[in-house]
Amino acid sequence: MEPIPENNPKVSPAPNVIEPTSVPANEESAPPTSRKAFVEHAIQQFQAPLIAYASTLLHDVDRARDVVQETFIKLCKQPPQAVRDHLKSWLFTVCRNSAMDILRKEKRTTPLEDIRWKKVAGPGLQPDESIDLAERHSQLMAMLQRLSQNQREVILLKFQQGLSYQEIHQVTGLTTTNIGFLIHTGLKRLRDLIPKDLT
Repeated sequence: MEPIPENNPKVSPAPNVIEPTSVPANEESAPPTSRKAFVEHAIQQFQAPLIAYASTLLHDVDRARDVVQETFIKLCKQPPQAVRDHLKSWLFTVCRNSAMDILRKEKRTTPLEDIRWKKVAGPGLQPDESIDLAERHSQLMAMLQRLSQNQREVILLKFQQGLSYQEIHQVTGLTTTNIGFLIHTGLKRLRDLIPKDLT
């Protein structure tokens, strides 16, 4: 009589279970440390240039600070990944739009001589150097005021703030061809206006 084969099923070993203790169930529930660091870095890098830029539009440093503060408040509401690749042009666009809104609403101007250029002189200068630089800057800005608004704005964005033609296009809406023409004609006009001791 043949032996009856055993019919014992083979049991697979239990799979290793990894507890998801280190992964949050919902990414958005995690503390927004990366967003905070992103905004803080943006403030550190762009606050002073934005204040200088807004000051040239508003002729009022205090109001320029308010506009820049509002700009960074708006940045806080943006997902970092949505603006990271074009942060500089985004900040300058929002800043410009806010400043233009104020100018349209208030339609007030302040003489250029009343502007305080505290942020433009830059850190680390001796008092006499800061005064001399501020005076030269004030003279240069007075010359810029004699250009058209578009010429003045694109020259400041290009040479004061270091924006590329494409970034200036994103900020102002002007075509890159028009930007190049405005810079060329504006610089030509400035060369005729600026005294030799400032060149």
